[in-house]
Amino acid sequence: MSQSIRFHATGTPDVLQLETLSVGEPGPGEVRLRHTAIGVNFIDTYQRSGLYPIQLPSGLGSEAAGVVEALGPGVSHLAVGDRVAYAGGPLGAYSTRRLIPAAVLVKLPDSISDDVAACIMLQGMTVEYLIRRTFAVKPGMTVLWHAAAGGVGQIAVQWLHALGVQVIGTVGSAAKGELAAQLGCQHVINYSEEDVVARVRDITGGKGVPVVYDSVGKSTFEMSLNSLAPRGTFVSFGNASGAVPAFEPLLLSQKGSLFFTRPKLADYIASREELDASAQALFERIASGAVKVSPSASYALADAAQAHRDLEARRTTGSIILKP
Repeated sequence: MSQSIRFHATGTPDVLQLETLSVGEPGPGEVRLRHTAIGVNFIDTYQRSGLYPIQLPSGLGSEAAGVVEALGPGVSHLAVGDRVAYAGGPLGAYSTRRLIPAAVLVKLPDSISDDVAACIMLQGMTVEYLIRRTFAVKPGMTVLWHAAAGGVGQIAVQWLHALGVQVIGTVGSAAKGELAAQLGCQHVINYSEEDVVARVRDITGGKGVPVVYDSVGKSTFEMSLNSLAPRGTFVSFGNASGAVPAFEPLLLSQKGSLFFTRPKLADYIASREELDASAQALFERIASGAVKVSPSASYALADAAQAHRDLEARRTTGSIILKP
């Protein structure tokens, strides 16, 4: 049996319910996994609210760490008792146990704890593909990263700093600004008090930046466009403030022949080789000490709704997890 968070209609965090479900035995290519820590991410709130439509009723969550309890036919790269983690596959991470395709699971090295794994797989591999493959950031570049004190932002700032990249990070409060600076942001802009575009232009000598990474969405769209250098790249990968407004492609030309992309992690870890390479790159960064990550808050599985309220109200910094 499993205790699982499910919802039967989209809406506020109040739609999340704790239910008892039968798990059963794994089928071909599956394993039964006992969760030890579960990641909470903004995409979970998009699915719960209906911004990202999914079929209902549904479980929730796409990231967790756990221990393999049983193997289905055809699973050869894992063994019972293996510590594993994942970011992807069918929704349902908000649970004590589940069946899951073995193909999405990555073995954890001894140097990575379950709690850390639960809050780095989705966010850490997101950083990996964004800065190495969506736009290949090089040492000496200057980049603009919105929400620098958020879960993805904290990993990104540290990783970029270790690469020798100058990071301009935006935040929404003085406390988050202090945290971003400690992590490696050479320049921190409080967008609730400062003109982001003016500051970026001042920092870059009027040139603008070659790339903007924006997970905030609606409220930062215009400032992101206006902070880019000619032929710069706008990487939009989230909607924390709402969806980016519709715009005419001609706008990109008018702003300096800009590039706009809306990537997602699934397309960058679609093969076993890409998944393993992305996870390995992340684990190496953590093992080297270049990136330090730990959950900033932990909630009981039954308190998933409160975790969503705090996340959406931006009362959290960094990563948060649920404990079964």
